Amino acid sequence: MLKYPCLILDHDDTVVQSMKTMSYPFFCYILKSFRPGTSITQEAFIHGCHELGFADLCRKRFGFTEAELHEEHRQWITYVRTHTPDPYPGIDRILTRHKAEGGILCVVSHSGEENILRDYRAHFSMIPDAIYGWDLPEDLRKPSPYSLEDIMQRFHFKPEDLLVVDDMKLSWKMAQPLGVKTAYAAWGDMGVDEVDKEMRQLCDYTFASVQKLEEFLFN
Repeated sequence: MLKYPCLILDHDDTVVQSMKTMSYPFFCYILKSFRPGTSITQEAFIHGCHELGFADLCRKRFGFTEAELHEEHRQWITYVRTHTPDPYPGIDRILTRHKAEGGILCVVSHSGEENILRDYRAHFSMIPDAIYGWDLPEDLRKPSPYSLEDIMQRFHFKPEDLLVVDDMKLSWKMAQPLGVKTAYAAWGDMGVDEVDKEMRQLCDYTFASVQKLEEFLFN
């Protein structure tokens, strides 16, 4: 019997390695195009996404308009179609075993459904049971509890049946009011001590490696 019948995974820097090779370099390119003369360090980018989420980082720190956010997203979709991030070693074993033992696998992410599906097909030869990504209206994306509420209704789960695994705080904000447990995917090693310390304090569990999560789930 599975400890958590429903695994809810973030995508970027939880399942695939994308911050250092895709997300941050692309945003630097966007800033150069949209706000010439401005810049952001990788640490500040990570911290901003952690605290605010990507859209509000763009709005509040750089004054992006809604039209600019739309254009940024359009260019991002084109970019990720030709850039596929590598998965974290060992994450495939968790996904495969969870599904083989009858579990439900959901993705709640700020990535788009198109690239989530592409990555799962390319790396794991499977697709998640449900995806709640950037394609949702903004008020329904995490940290809104909408996705968790929908998962529980759709698959007939209780809060104790779910485990949310993520590397940033928005998932904790989403899960905590519903009594859903959260696990900090610390294996991403983003190198921002403030984020790491806060996530270890907030989340119910912290896993320094994919293998540690695997042991927790199945042993």
